[in-house]
Amino acid sequence: MNILYYDCFSGISGDMNLAAMIALGVEPHSLTKALSRLGLDDEFSLEIINDSRKGIHGTRVEVILKEHLHKHRNLEDIETIIATSSLKESIKATSLAIFRCLAEAEATVHDKDVYEVHFHEVGATDAIVDIVGAAICFDLLKIDAVWCSSIELGGGFVTCSHGTIPVPAPATVEILHGHPTTHGAVKKETTTPTGAAILVTLVDHFTDTPAMIVEKTGYGIGHRNTDIPNVLRVHLASVVEEPMGLKTIPARLLQCNIDDMTGEMLGAALDQLMDDGAMDVHFTPIIMKKSRPATTLSVLCGIEDEEKFKRLLFTHTTTLGIKSIPLDKTELNISFEKLETPLGTVTIKNAHLDGQVLRSKPEFEDCRTLAHKYNIPLSDVYLAINKARSK
Repeated sequence: MNILYYDCFSGISGDMNLAAMIALGVEPHSLTKALSRLGLDDEFSLEIINDSRKGIHGTRVEVILKEHLHKHRNLEDIETIIATSSLKESIKATSLAIFRCLAEAEATVHDKDVYEVHFHEVGATDAIVDIVGAAICFDLLKIDAVWCSSIELGGGFVTCSHGTIPVPAPATVEILHGHPTTHGAVKKETTTPTGAAILVTLVDHFTDTPAMIVEKTGYGIGHRNTDIPNVLRVHLASVVEEPMGLKTIPARLLQCNIDDMTGEMLGAALDQLMDDGAMDVHFTPIIMKKSRPATTLSVLCGIEDEEKFKRLLFTHTTTLGIKSIPLDKTELNISFEKLETPLGTVTIKNAHLDGQVLRSKPEFEDCRTLAHKYNIPLSDVYLAINKARSK
């Protein structure tokens, strides 16, 4: 099995990813020719140069926007650009899945519907080029799977259109829930939301100890000079030994018993925990001492987030103590595809087992949006989807 292995010791951004792909052998002409199919040539050009950081030589890519160009597009605008382009269907599907990942994170952070968010960084032309370019390169390299190391996120603070925010950016945190990360190598942003969305969509397996035979290495040079080399290292390799069994990640189950909070207060706590990135939250009714009815609150989170969620539980509930149970979470691989229906475009989530689609279902938020748009019952939306899928 031929793989692409991302060694993200200094994080990842969209332009660093494009640069690393070109360094691995993607022909710039093939990339720009495919990008032209978007119909946006009057908005940007690509500058590709040799550069180095800390003595490591590689390729740097810069998306040059045309003067006075200010595009603030939402997800629907982007979906239309991609869907109506003459790109291959597989490239369209990958691009839309990456953008969907990014859009859902931004919507969660800003507490809006996914189609209501008007992106700045995300909707800009350079982000479209970075994301669609990533899908094009993935297609051109003809690899079987994508593996990745833990992702360095950096530290400190960064200034964006919303003001000064902590690193990693909230959208990056949202995207990378449940995935291995490291922090603080430099006091700069090393992983952008776009870079995180590319990885989460493309990567099949995370490991810091891959058993593989490296055939070629590419370095994508970043735009900053930092204390560590600001580069993205990516290998083309063949796998010596495939990952054993199902995809499993280490996690923590946090539990506390509560007998002095109302149902409304518990519901608010659940919403807060989910908004802050818990993998899962659920309640179990129990009987405590003195025959008191009570509730066990259970929170599932990544091991790197254990401290954060303990503090959230102490802040948003009345508990005085929390149990922490180490466990492994085994999950199916997930992919996304777009389905055109008479009511509009719907995202279909596919769950895979042993390389085969085990089950599929439409994304609920898409269905609810269409039901609201046409003022029809949700059941009618699902009926339209089933008819479209049976054709």
